[in-house]
Amino acid sequence: MISIHDPIHGTIEVSEREIKLVDSRAFQRLRHIKQLGFSELAFPGATHSRYAHSLGAMHVATRMHERLFADVELAAADRERLRQTLRLAMLFHDLGHPPMSHVSERVMPKVAELGLSAWVDKPERQATHEDYTVKLLVDSELTPVIEAQLGDVGVSGSRIAALVAGRAPPGDPKAFVIGDVDYLPLLSQVVSSELDADRMDYLLRDSYYCGVSYGQFDHAWLIGNLRAVTFEGRLLMALQHKGVWAFENFLLARFHMFLAVYYHHTSECFDHLLGRYYDSSDYRLPPDSERYLQTDDVQLLHALRQSQSPWAERVIRRRAYRLLLETHSFGEGAEDRALDEKLQAAGVDFFRVRSRGILSKYFKKRDKTFPLLVLEPELNRVRRIEEYTPLYRRFEDAVALSRVFCKPEQLPQARSLLGPHPA
Repeated sequence: MISIHDPIHGTIEVSEREIKLVDSRAFQRLRHIKQLGFSELAFPGATHSRYAHSLGAMHVATRMHERLFADVELAAADRERLRQTLRLAMLFHDLGHPPMSHVSERVMPKVAELGLSAWVDKPERQATHEDYTVKLLVDSELTPVIEAQLGDVGVSGSRIAALVAGRAPPGDPKAFVIGDVDYLPLLSQVVSSELDADRMDYLLRDSYYCGVSYGQFDHAWLIGNLRAVTFEGRLLMALQHKGVWAFENFLLARFHMFLAVYYHHTSECFDHLLGRYYDSSDYRLPPDSERYLQTDDVQLLHALRQSQSPWAERVIRRRAYRLLLETHSFGEGAEDRALDEKLQAAGVDFFRVRSRGILSKYFKKRDKTFPLLVLEPELNRVRRIEEYTPLYRRFEDAVALSRVFCKPEQLPQARSLLGPHPA
């Protein structure tokens, strides 16, 4: 085993076989993609990468697997195959992230161009970073490396992609069926769900590097109270009732991180400026794996420096627009429209950014996702989380922010036009 020292989790163990995959070009690319995009402009310490986050998420997923499978009877070979596939699904879950920010997804091609017809149900939609993750796992130079290192234990790029996508791999419908139990729902919940390894790591990591305390929660207690239970014919993740208070704290941590960090006005402003550059230039992300692996923050910053676009210049020189007004709404009411008209009539150069963050998509996808459960062992009862804690329903709503930014030199003039508009 090889030990990697991490400021969040301490020692992360990686096997000799896994280190070959960590050293792959596809994974090493994540060293050059910041976890929080432009957030370092507001939080100077937020320069950490998706590379470090992915290693941390793999570590958390391993701890979750140990707890969830502690009471599951499996042959040693089957147990190790599931464990190894899960570890790599978490290690590789961010492979497809574009340079700098989620805003870069707007310059991705149609998903049909990625050649993933067996994995995609709507080929005319725009590709997402999740689609590129699947692409790199099943159709890139990484695919044969996975097969060479771990094919002998039943791990493949397609099976890893299945856990990331939350569906059985095409042509291999029983990939995770052992005996009469399908382990896909349980394993995919560790990768992506209301209580997954991804969120557990990024909240702790982002909070640490941003120098804020909002993202702290008791992840050890949460993991320690996880159990695997059979519910409505499926093996799913459950949280013992004494761990629910820690889950509520986890939800609050995510809510506060959205408001304080993820939707900070500085990073939101620069995301908008980068988006304006994308709208006015020919920068596009390529559909093929080879060229996509050449894209990262460094490559994008080089393109911005070479561009004649005034929006690119603003990003490179950190010439932000100034925040004029922030309201906790979607900025679509009559007062907002009236203010926009005032600013336009006065010749103020401004833009409005509407931030809409869905803290939990569970309720909208209740019938299409695997539910998080609460286990009351003394009563031998299992319930859905939303039926156990009323706090959970609060997160059905979106985080709504509307911000108006204007050119710095026009800020005094713009402020004079606010009048009685709520600040």
